[in-house]
Amino acid sequence: MIEIDVSTEVQDALDNSKPVVALESTIITHGMPWPENKQVALRVEKSVRDNGAVPATIAVLNGVLKVGLSHQEISELAAWQSPRKLSRADLAICLTQKATGATTVAATMIAAAHAGISVFATGGIGGVHRGAEFSFDISADLQELARTPVTVVSSGCKAILDIPKTLEVLETFGVPVIAYKQDEFPAFWSAKSEYKSPLRMDDLKQIAEAHKMRAELGITGGQLVANPIPAQNEIPLCDIQPIIDQAIENSFNDKITAKDVTPFLLSRIFDLTAGKSLEANIALIVNNASLAAKLASNFTDF
Repeated sequence: MIEIDVSTEVQDALDNSKPVVALESTIITHGMPWPENKQVALRVEKSVRDNGAVPATIAVLNGVLKVGLSHQEISELAAWQSPRKLSRADLAICLTQKATGATTVAATMIAAAHAGISVFATGGIGGVHRGAEFSFDISADLQELARTPVTVVSSGCKAILDIPKTLEVLETFGVPVIAYKQDEFPAFWSAKSEYKSPLRMDDLKQIAEAHKMRAELGITGGQLVANPIPAQNEIPLCDIQPIIDQAIENSFNDKITAKDVTPFLLSRIFDLTAGKSLEANIALIVNNASLAAKLASNFTDF
């Protein structure tokens, strides 16, 4: 039987209809080095708390699916040697083998839904990789959004991806893509891309009501709320795009594939921007956590 350990704080919030925000853990294990990974994870949790909600960082520790890590558990995970990177395909195996792993967007959504959490904050979702017409490399995050009833707040998809193809797949899967307070779909490190968002909404209460309405209509899946990075923290698209192109060319030349692609590209872009990409990444995830907490407060009446 699956063993889900929901922290006392998170369970108390859920039992008393208080806002809760799910948080992934790959940002801790695969996003940045120790000890900055721990510091950022705690900073993201603080952003949730400062905006009136309870954070629920999710991971698998020694075969137990944990919903709401303690500060000690975050520290241990941040220092863990070679934890698994868990998506829909490997979550059950990690649990069965009593192993330790960090949850991606897809796995975090699954765990959040099991625990009864409706709002999840992340940096950027996965999507269709450039060259997918040859590699067929498409993130499981997109299909999870079509299956699992969790509203995800992110700064769009990661800018290393093929944005128009990602939007097309989300449309095919029937996932609402909602740009928050702007018409353009954000491009992760940049507040705006050259692509129009399918939907725009400025009212968090309406976003929450739309989530509820989908359930009442019997429509599966969640929503993607695309929240632009704050202007003072962004890297303009004209500056970052040539760097992304160079990093992608490097990945092709080095024959990087599957789960290794995103960490390779993010690391290469970090080097090429002299660390500015990581600074922007931290700013946007903190900003997304803040917005997700405000959004989650509109779910407590359901």
